Amino acid sequence: MILEILSLGLIVSACLALFLDEVIYSVAALAGTFLFTALLYVINGAVFSAIFQFAVGVGTLAILFLSGEMLSDKPLKKTSPQKMGALLGMGVVLSLPAIFLSVSGAAGTYSEASFGDALWNLRGTDVVLEALVILTVAVGIAIVLYEKRNGGK
Repeated sequence: MILEILSLGLIVSACLALFLDEVIYSVAALAGTFLFTALLYVINGAVFSAIFQFAVGVGTLAILFLSGEMLSDKPLKKTSPQKMGALLGMGVVLSLPAIFLSVSGAAGTYSEASFGDALWNLRGTDVVLEALVILTVAVGIAIVLYEKRNGGK
């Protein structure tokens, strides 16, 4: 039951992070996404991955918040309650399969590694790729800020 609640929170916060107009609310929803992801890692026994996810999430939020405030124009209107309700509803609908359907593994398949071990020890490539994505975002933001400072020349 806890996994379903966390997956619901993860999907709803991700939808809010993508579609909210105001930067501060989007960043807060993205913080929720990182937090729910880290909690899912903890529940599945991957504590080191959760710590890494949380640390990377804090750095990513700082970069996105600062660049979003510096590069975006202030919205003239606030997000309407109808749009907020539609976003929450969309997140709930998208999370229904995670709540009511389960994916079972192949019968007879057994591994000595726990989920946490497999995620942390056997899947180090994922951590490296996540770091490369964040590095690419940081370099892209630096290029945009440089171009903005120089007047787009």
